Amino acid sequence: MLLNEPESLGRLKAQLIRRLAADRGLLDTLRDEIRPLRTATRQIQPRSTTSIALVGADGGNNRIQFDPFLIALVRVVDSSNNEYCLEAVTPTTDVMELSAEQFEADGLTPKTALGELMAFLKVRDLPSLSHMIRRNDDGRPTSTSWVMTYRTLVEWAILFNIIRNKEFGTDTLIVCDGLLRSKVFAEDYFPRLMSGIQSAIDAMYHRSRRRIYLAGIAKHSAVLTRYRLAMSLEGVLHCEYSAYVEIPLELEQRAYVWDEWARGEDIEGGEINRFVGGKMFFVKFGAGPRAPIWPIDIFSAQKDQAQLILGHLLADALDGFPVPHYPRCLQRAHDNAALVDFDLDILRNEVFSGLRAALGADAGKLDVFRLQDPDPAQRRYG
Repeated sequence: MLLNEPESLGRLKAQLIRRLAADRGLLDTLRDEIRPLRTATRQIQPRSTTSIALVGADGGNNRIQFDPFLIALVRVVDSSNNEYCLEAVTPTTDVMELSAEQFEADGLTPKTALGELMAFLKVRDLPSLSHMIRRNDDGRPTSTSWVMTYRTLVEWAILFNIIRNKEFGTDTLIVCDGLLRSKVFAEDYFPRLMSGIQSAIDAMYHRSRRRIYLAGIAKHSAVLTRYRLAMSLEGVLHCEYSAYVEIPLELEQRAYVWDEWARGEDIEGGEINRFVGGKMFFVKFGAGPRAPIWPIDIFSAQKDQAQLILGHLLADALDGFPVPHYPRCLQRAHDNAALVDFDLDILRNEVFSGLRAALGADAGKLDVFRLQDPDPAQRRYG
């Protein structure tokens, strides 16, 4: 192997030293950009309220593949194990038929949460709602990724439905899996959705004096990845208590390839904000200086209540398990959403039952096929 040779390793080491020394200026620039955040850090005070998390089942974990079929399960649950959606979609599913299924027979009355959102936005079919979904009238898949786009649309629709229609008994924080940003919507539909959510939150307070708060948490962020080392060197969020810091939009814009992903309402001029519904904060729920930092979006209309909202999140994150210092409600929702073990075996058996019914006289051949080893080459590792 090349690196086992001392001369080759020595040359590589010398090149690395030269390259890193030449790029030192980049790190110095990042440190200059992040340094003002040291004095902008704020301590979080824990507050108690009801927290619920909404999660869509991960597409990679809830996919039943049996060539030539690829069945994606669209499932959305919350941290209380309430199931809002469970349906099967394949890349060859007729997009226009799927659009029609969101409405009653009259084609106007919404039948699903997605149908309610489409009616609110005054769109009649999925290709009009998202530029990432195209018609496939010939029965051939235009892509395999449109199914994941459909799942994302369903998640946003269910969030919209819950805020508009659910009666909350107490003030409630709704936690979304992921930042409050999306590029799957066409035209100006995403900002109109955000406006509809704000109107529903206001209506809830006027109707029952219940306050609904909205936040989204991501496991990763290009902004955090870019500045993590600089933050460590500058001591940002290295305090001995739970804390947060608001991220200026200028730092977000430098981290993203496409700056519209960071275009907030408080940037004057330029294009309209079509993709961003939240204000980003870096948050550390743990008390130690090495506790994990999470990128969190707070609903843009509620960004001035960051201390209150993050205080509610802190109370939930202190009991985080199995991931420490991460909101427990979101972890429960993930556990509820995952289709694994016995549940997944049942669904796979249903797939084979459906195939047997479709094959008719050839059904017996399917059982023989299932007993065959699909990858005999694996035996070389035995």
